[in-house]
Formats: sequence, C-alpha cells, structure tokens
Amino acid sequence: MGSELKYFAGNLWYLKEDNVYTVGLAEEALDEFNEIESLDLPPEAEIVDPDASCGSIETDKGNIDLYSPVSGTISEINSTVIEDPSLITDDPSDAWLFKVESDEEPEDGDDEESDEDEDEDDNDEDDEDFEDEEEEEDR
Repeated sequence: MGSELKYFAGNLWYLKEDNVYTVGLAEEALDEFNEIESLDLPPEAEIVDPDASCGSIETDKGNIDLYSPVSGTISEINSTVIEDPSLITDDPSDAWLFKVESDEEPEDGDDEESDEDEDEDDNDEDDEDFEDEEEEEDR
C-alpha cells in the first residue's frame, strides 16, 4: 500500500480507489507523540470539506486534527482502530481511519509556496509585457 499513498495536511495520507479516498495518519506524525489516547472520527454519512477539521486524534502531547483530502461523504470508519488505537502506531500505513466517497480530485500543492510561485510567475509575465511595451514606445 505504501507506494500509492499521497500525503496532505502535513500529517495525513490518502489512497484513492475509484471514487473512495481512504485516509490515515502519516508515519512521520508518530515522531510527535508517544501514545494515542483516543480517536474522534467523523460519523458515517457525514459530509466533509477539506478546509474543515472532521475529527481528531488525542495524543499524550496534544490533539491532531483530521481532514479530508476532498469534499464528500464519509462512507466508512475503521472501528478497529477506535477500539485499539495502538494499531495506528504499529503500522500507520495499514491502519486507516476513515473513507470518503467523492467525485472530486484533491487540490495539488497544498502548501503556500506553490501559490507564491504562481504569483511570481504572473508578475514576471507582466514585467515582460511592460518591457515589450516600453521597447515599442522607444521605436
């Protein structure tokens, strides 16, 4: 399952199969805490949005907010990890949290840098247009 995982929201992974997104906790997030104390997963049939937290993992070092990679409907939660959260720390790439059904595609480039790069590219084009106009005026 590992090579197909895509990462988002800093500490979560998803795997897309058809129109179902399976969401779990990234292995790198395990470095931030020692123990998972409880899980608050979204209920089945709940509508979720990638911009709003849909649940949380309470750890000995604080809470980790959970997000969906896309807008959609929770189709399934993993009741096994609710009963035994240590499964997540044992194998986070296999211990999924919830599944979201959606026809949407996740937005690429979740980080702010990619937005800034696009803005800079737009400014470069504007500068080139301005320079071209100046050259034409000089002629």
